Amino acid sequence: MLEHILRRMGFGASPEQLAYWANTPVSIVISQLLNYENQPNDVDTKINNPDYVNITTANGAFSPDTVINDARQRWLFRMIHSSRPLEEKMALFWHNHFATTYSKVAGNTSSQHGTKMMDGDPRTTGAARGQIQLFRQFATGNFRDLLFEVAKDPAMIIFLDSRTNTRTKPQENFGREIMELFTLGLGNYTEQDVYAAARVFTGFNIEIVGDRADTANSYYRYVYRPNDHDPTAKEFTFPIYPDGNRVIPARAASAGEQDAVDFISALARQHATASRLATRLYKFFINDTAEPNAATVNQIATAYLSSGGNMKTTLQAVFSSAAFLNPNNIFQHYAWPIEYVVRAIKEVGWKGFSVNNAMTPLLNMGQQLYEPPDVNGWELGPGWFSTSSMLARMNFASTLAANQRFNLARDAQPYKASPDRVLEYALTRFKTIGLSSTAMTALSDYMRSGAAWTGSDAQLQIKMPGLSHLIVGAGEYQFS
Repeated sequence: MLEHILRRMGFGASPEQLAYWANTPVSIVISQLLNYENQPNDVDTKINNPDYVNITTANGAFSPDTVINDARQRWLFRMIHSSRPLEEKMALFWHNHFATTYSKVAGNTSSQHGTKMMDGDPRTTGAARGQIQLFRQFATGNFRDLLFEVAKDPAMIIFLDSRTNTRTKPQENFGREIMELFTLGLGNYTEQDVYAAARVFTGFNIEIVGDRADTANSYYRYVYRPNDHDPTAKEFTFPIYPDGNRVIPARAASAGEQDAVDFISALARQHATASRLATRLYKFFINDTAEPNAATVNQIATAYLSSGGNMKTTLQAVFSSAAFLNPNNIFQHYAWPIEYVVRAIKEVGWKGFSVNNAMTPLLNMGQQLYEPPDVNGWELGPGWFSTSSMLARMNFASTLAANQRFNLARDAQPYKASPDRVLEYALTRFKTIGLSSTAMTALSDYMRSGAAWTGSDAQLQIKMPGLSHLIVGAGEYQFS
């Protein structure tokens, strides 16, 4: 159960992390992972420390706030080593929920500005806060507040064309997606609502701070432009206010941002929003191999509504549910490529390995950070898997295991007396949904192939990486 919790609330655990948590009651593990604010947020300071996974720079200086490949490496590093794994897990969840592509953002500005808008850290950029930083900041906060910040997020404003949304020519992209994808879901709004929503967000725009040509020191930020805002009343088909009133009143353009506050507050407290979020959380944290359990989804949605949209309370309902702790739901989540890669690195090992070596494999598996295919996000569940993507996973397992061959052989030393004991150790270290008898026979045959077993260092350095590759690359390992 401990490993299940660490996979779902994070990205798995190294042998050392498993040992750290080994004697801690399940309820305490869940509480400490959920209330991660008590843990230090210093993971970035560990970059370039030889005890941690490596990073690789193309031009000498590591610049994750302005170079997108460096940003991807930094996020992978954080997923592997953060003492606040749920913060990164929720940032990944929101990244898919509020899907935004770097390529469009950078294509409309510059590669440096695009990187800042996707994941710029204000502690190092001075002022710019990237979208993923926003998701970390509001990861377990109030959903209404997160929605409002997303509406003002420069990357989102560019991605959904809000810069062209004016009172004389409303642009409907964000107004539609905030209802269809971010909150209510299809069937719970009308085209009238889309048009009214577009008018709510007229005037939401961005501006450059500093010299645009000086990409190292300039950045984009949100700006509200009253002259572009439609100050007239906006009527919807669902209640905007608790008293049932469906009309956002006309108000002066200078106060037009209040339209968005009223509208977003209404969306956040809708039952359809609660149900949609609860379903997505269920599939992400509990089980996405079968239809969600209606009672559990309702329990999560009720926690959301009763707490006024507080995501920590909502997540507490997820992690304390009988479904989350049900042994039948262990290994019933199709691992996203990024989840697979991070778990593999944590379990196989990382010393001497660079996260840069995961960039191309991740792309081949179907997931590039900051680059979901469209506003709908990635196709989840079994959609992750194809012949080519599985080959990419198997090849990554081979590369990683070969890189860690000396460490893997060292760790297997206590079990070298027989090939069966080494195999037993490997299956304990790299747990799967359950291997078939045919697969088990194949692994046993592999351990006995070649020269007679001696358990020598040289033999372990061949067999242990090969065995790790076969298990970590197996279809049965692709569930978390």
